[in-house]
Amino acid sequence: MFYQLYELNHAMMAPFRASADAFNLAWKNPLNPWSHTVVGRSFSAGFEVFERMTRRYSKPEFGLPTTIIDGDSVTVEEEVVWRKPFCDLIHFKRHLPMGADKGPRILIVAPMSGHYATLLRGTVEALLPSADLYITDWIDARMVPVTEGDFDLDDYIDYVIEILHHLGPDTHIVAVCQPSVPVLAAVAVMEADGDVCAPSSMTLMGGPIDTRINPTAVNQLAQEKPLEWFRDNVIMQVPWPQPGVMRSVYPGFLQLSGFMSMNLDRHMIAHKDFYMHLVKNDGEPAEKHRDFYDEYLAVMDLTAEFYLQTVDTVFIKHALPKGEMMHRTKRVDTTAIKNVALLTVEGENDDISGVGQTHAAQTICSSIPDDMRMHYVQPDVGHYGVFNGSRFRREIAPRIVQFAKTHGKTVKQTPVKRAIKGGKAG
Repeated sequence: MFYQLYELNHAMMAPFRASADAFNLAWKNPLNPWSHTVVGRSFSAGFEVFERMTRRYSKPEFGLPTTIIDGDSVTVEEEVVWRKPFCDLIHFKRHLPMGADKGPRILIVAPMSGHYATLLRGTVEALLPSADLYITDWIDARMVPVTEGDFDLDDYIDYVIEILHHLGPDTHIVAVCQPSVPVLAAVAVMEADGDVCAPSSMTLMGGPIDTRINPTAVNQLAQEKPLEWFRDNVIMQVPWPQPGVMRSVYPGFLQLSGFMSMNLDRHMIAHKDFYMHLVKNDGEPAEKHRDFYDEYLAVMDLTAEFYLQTVDTVFIKHALPKGEMMHRTKRVDTTAIKNVALLTVEGENDDISGVGQTHAAQTICSSIPDDMRMHYVQPDVGHYGVFNGSRFRREIAPRIVQFAKTHGKTVKQTPVKRAIKGGKAG
């Protein structure tokens, strides 16, 4: 019933949000003489803060129509080139001059952990000038009808393998945070099968490969509670009138509440500063606040089976580093990885995936030659800084691109299927 109450509360607040929005527009209208005073801006700021704190944030856009390559602006077009019920594969097609080097083909596997793939906008923007980029765009579980079936961690791994088959040989895969485990598992399965479409290189960034190392508050919560606690307390059914009505999910708003509670004082100060910037008519910092929270507060639901299997496999049993993880009926053998180069990246101050958790991949992938592996710890950044921000653009992104170029295979690139206008593919 909690999800239903959440929806009811949102519906009941609708008239108040609409009124606050209308009053905000009235108080900041330049034709209103009060809009040029501190009093007028105070009223306007208060109404905007109220409206933003009670609204539901929709899925953002990537909004990357161009990129700069060698000083020239190049048009970028988003196209869906592969589609399944729970995921679209987006290609950032750059309109390069005839014969221009496309750079390495890189598949970014976005986290399925409550936020949309657009959280990696900065990651895409930094890599776009140097690589032919694709990204997994996971679908909000509450938008998927129950007739489409379940989606669990095994399905996630299958999706990654299918996408790599679609893209063909000499693809480089980058996993950001949560997908580090299923991506590593998918690569291990492909290598064990002698799959020619296994990626040339694999980059794992801030991922929970072994959460026994340097455990964070997130890891400790999973250790303190049995799996039944999560099933009984955080799994809910999607209410009507959403398309996924009756689907069992881990709601995005619960995930968001958990993340915000970890740094509640920081978020309260940010909103107070936002209010003061509006009162002072300081537009640039206010706009940065809007941009950040438009992204941060846009959340999606996860299927219950995926969430519970991930908690059990990754955070409770530590199955992958113990060599006990199963994909369907097969054990995931990370020692089977011999031909895929491995780059691991961590943030010095990461409070989600502690330092050493991602580096554990270097230990369990013991068959990879030393000249095909690399580890990098970025100083002075937390979890978000591992894949976004100025240090990522300056220090991490160039390393990812160079690593892919160094370990690329000399094979003819497989043509990618045409963009999908509707329906399914794969």
